[in-house]
Amino acid sequence: MIDLRSDTVTKPTPEMRTAMAEAEVGDDVFAEDPTVNNFELKMANLFGFEAGLFVPSGTMGNQLGVHVLTEPGDEVLIEETGHIFNYESGGAAHLSSVQLRPVRGGRGKLAEEDLKDLVRGAQDWEPNTKVLALENSTNKGGGCCYTDQELRELRDYADEQGLHLHLDGARIWNAMTATETDPGFYGVIADTLSVCFSKGLGAPVGSMLLASAGRIRKARRMRKMWGGGMRQVGILAAAADYAVGNHLSLLSEDHRRARELARTIRTCSKLSIDPESVETNILIFEVLEGTAQKAVERLQEDDIYLVPFGPQTLRATFHFQITDDDLEKVKSAFQSLFG
Repeated sequence: MIDLRSDTVTKPTPEMRTAMAEAEVGDDVFAEDPTVNNFELKMANLFGFEAGLFVPSGTMGNQLGVHVLTEPGDEVLIEETGHIFNYESGGAAHLSSVQLRPVRGGRGKLAEEDLKDLVRGAQDWEPNTKVLALENSTNKGGGCCYTDQELRELRDYADEQGLHLHLDGARIWNAMTATETDPGFYGVIADTLSVCFSKGLGAPVGSMLLASAGRIRKARRMRKMWGGGMRQVGILAAAADYAVGNHLSLLSEDHRRARELARTIRTCSKLSIDPESVETNILIFEVLEGTAQKAVERLQEDDIYLVPFGPQTLRATFHFQITDDDLEKVKSAFQSLFG
């Protein structure tokens, strides 16, 4: 089976399992797990923040980020394909009593011109716009990344408008690899940053919210209230730490393989893709004959797994457990089925 459904499908390597088994642990609800404490400090220093909080999922990291930046009745601006708006079960409304205002951008990204005249709160009957939420890289945007200059411009816009900025960095590792951005730059740009270890890096579980020490104290309390307080979680933090140290350097190969498959898809008469749109490990492309679901079923007959991303749209996502041999098999199947 060649699984291109997501970069969340990886299995822990033997070396990662060893790191987990050997982790020094304690009770994290009492803040006594040394592996977690050290890892939170390590990630905060890496990205230029005061503190970090290890959480079970990227969704919890994002929801905590929204929560510590808002009050009930506030509004969050977000690109209409953003993960927080589409894939987090309406959590912002339920957990923080805020509304998300989707904004049309391009490939999951926003620019200042997309946000013109959208900030509200001058009148009693308006919501208070408090947060600009960005995603880097973008999922539904096909792994598209913000440039450093684009992020600087949006930070300037947020400052001018009195907004906080939350950065959904589920795949920030892919973005900083593709753009060659120093991770400390994101601490300058964002008030809160959620980073994920269980996607391209290949850890089995875990994300982290990074922010000021005061916001992390508030987030820690809410994590407990939402059922995310964990005990000997150093076992999981050790896996995440191992992933950062050993798998981050592999992401560029995921990107290379994704671009190579895109070039093959470009030659298939029954498919459509712009190879130049592939910046990281995600490809989104169109089926010109039949449906996306039918294409998925045909590929599964060759033990190749993708996901439909729309009636005519497919997504393929590379990760470090897809080899060059796997890639060649996938390319051959695409040419045979869709050429």
